[in-house]
Amino acid sequence: MPEKIVLKDADVPAIADIDIYLKHGGYAAVRKALKEHSPEQITEMVKASRLRGRGGAGFPTGVKWSFLPKNVWPHYLVCNADEGEPGTFKDREIIEKLPHELIEAMIITSYAIGANQSFIYIRGEYVRAAHILSKALAQAREKGFLGQNILGSGFDLDIVLHSGAGSYECGEETALLESLEGKRGMPRVKPPYPASYGLYGKPTVINNVETLANIPHIVLNGPEWFASIGTPKSTGTRIFCVSGHVNKPGNYELPMGITLRDLIYEYAGGVRNGHRLKAVIPGGSSSPVMTADQLDTPLDFESIAAAGSSLGSAGVIVMDETTDMVRVALRLTQFYAHESCGKCTPCRIGTRRMVDILQRMVRGKGKPGDLDRLEALGQTMKNGSLCGLGQTALNPVIGTMRHFRDEYEWYMKK
Repeated sequence: MPEKIVLKDADVPAIADIDIYLKHGGYAAVRKALKEHSPEQITEMVKASRLRGRGGAGFPTGVKWSFLPKNVWPHYLVCNADEGEPGTFKDREIIEKLPHELIEAMIITSYAIGANQSFIYIRGEYVRAAHILSKALAQAREKGFLGQNILGSGFDLDIVLHSGAGSYECGEETALLESLEGKRGMPRVKPPYPASYGLYGKPTVINNVETLANIPHIVLNGPEWFASIGTPKSTGTRIFCVSGHVNKPGNYELPMGITLRDLIYEYAGGVRNGHRLKAVIPGGSSSPVMTADQLDTPLDFESIAAAGSSLGSAGVIVMDETTDMVRVALRLTQFYAHESCGKCTPCRIGTRRMVDILQRMVRGKGKPGDLDRLEALGQTMKNGSLCGLGQTALNPVIGTMRHFRDEYEWYMKK
């Protein structure tokens, strides 16, 4: 098994307790960052590592930090722990097993961007994770890693934990900010972007849990070390959440650039019950489906995009030859129709109309032109939706139609 970064201490007994975490080198990166580096040096270090966001978009993390204006204060850091993408469960493991790694990362990041108040927005359903994180935050305050004049550095920071109400839409960064401010979780029109107009109208950095969890390791080991792992443009490791028709589902932290074939057959134990692989969703349910003949595609941002999909949240959903792809598309589209916040018409109506057409088809009541209607709806949603939910909710339908159109046509003939 290749060397892990984020999850390397995940199996240490009781590592969620601060005393055990400290015995295994915990908070050493905070000491190094605050005592040896300026905020600007930390930002440049993260830029040099070429760490890209692990939440979905894959934007360079250090570049994102550098967008904050230097003449508008205060700055805020918000950790996006609203992990609601179907097929994705990596952030939960980080929080439940290594809460202090996340807190340490947030201290360093807050120092780098000049934030004295930071927030963790956690998914409402993650009750156990929130309890563990709340206890860890209290321990960090007690040990002097949060509060005023941390480690005598003159840097002050408090972190607030906020539980959402169970809305997938609040994983979208501006909807998250609206919810954090006490409003309905609906996306804002962009621009302005959060870097200039974020939480309470102030400059804000939003990073997800896995992205942040890499920061202490970059500070301790150097950006060159991190950049040497993975591929030149997709550096470091990635936690792949493997689920579906495999023998060993779970989280696998592996270097970026490993192939789908190796992930599924070498690490996840292959397809269960001796079946053949039919399709894979590589980046959570909103990523377009890939087929068995694409198994040798490297799992990095560029290669997956070139294959017609996206690495997204790295939720790898495996499906064998018994899978009905039309029903997969229907089930996933039902999820997006249910979770649409309703603010914009293309998403609110488009997802519902897609569900109506697919339900009619699986009941054997498809109408001439239904496939064209699905494609037209998808294009309208992609071009006209306000946020990523509506812009990608079409992917389960359009992606499966691209590769498995014969299954749709079979339903049309019933």
